[in-house]
Amino acid sequence: MQGVKDCIPTLLGYLSIGFAAGVLEKTAGLSNLEIILLSVLVYAGSAQFIAAGMIAVGTSATAIIITIFFVNLRHILLSAALSPYFRHLTPLKNMLIGSLLTDETFGVAINEAAQRNRIHEKWMHGLNLTAYLNWIFANIAGAYFGQWISDPAKFGLDFALPAMFIGLLILAIISRKKVKLDVIVAICAVVIAVSIAVVYPGNVGVIVATIVASTIGMVIEKWK
Repeated sequence: MQGVKDCIPTLLGYLSIGFAAGVLEKTAGLSNLEIILLSVLVYAGSAQFIAAGMIAVGTSATAIIITIFFVNLRHILLSAALSPYFRHLTPLKNMLIGSLLTDETFGVAINEAAQRNRIHEKWMHGLNLTAYLNWIFANIAGAYFGQWISDPAKFGLDFALPAMFIGLLILAIISRKKVKLDVIVAICAVVIAVSIAVVYPGNVGVIVATIVASTIGMVIEKWK
């Protein structure tokens, strides 16, 4: 039960972002069943926002999958950071913990590890399942009320995704304490994405910019 209690401070964030995701998915043309399956099977705010936006403009499934793959690559690092605390568990139990890990539950878990120097399996399941069920509920609520919200921009819901990414970016830059390098990578990504978009409209520029800019950042960090 302690994991459930420790998840409570994050629930407001899950409710607001999950509701916005449900509304945007509804206005993108998804049915209630599709929205529920998306929240249950994908369970990733950024991925669901991106999927809704790309579906709305008729993007191919391949482009959506590739974009979501790169956006969620950070989960490899999150899982790797927590893996030392669960090495005694079976691969199946580790998979269950890792599959429900989010940015928010990672933040709570890493704080628990810093305070107690350990993370109990049942505590982690309580934390993850509380966040997971809350996210699904918020998505369903957004899908239900989304049928009466034809223009999400009127309520600022279309800004939920950019706002979330801006927040994640700022938190990441602060935690890394490598502002100059992060700014260089960000500028490279913007220049590449815009340059490609000018001559080749679509989402290819975003994918190329992600790969090239992250590679530039890695090279600078390694050889400086």
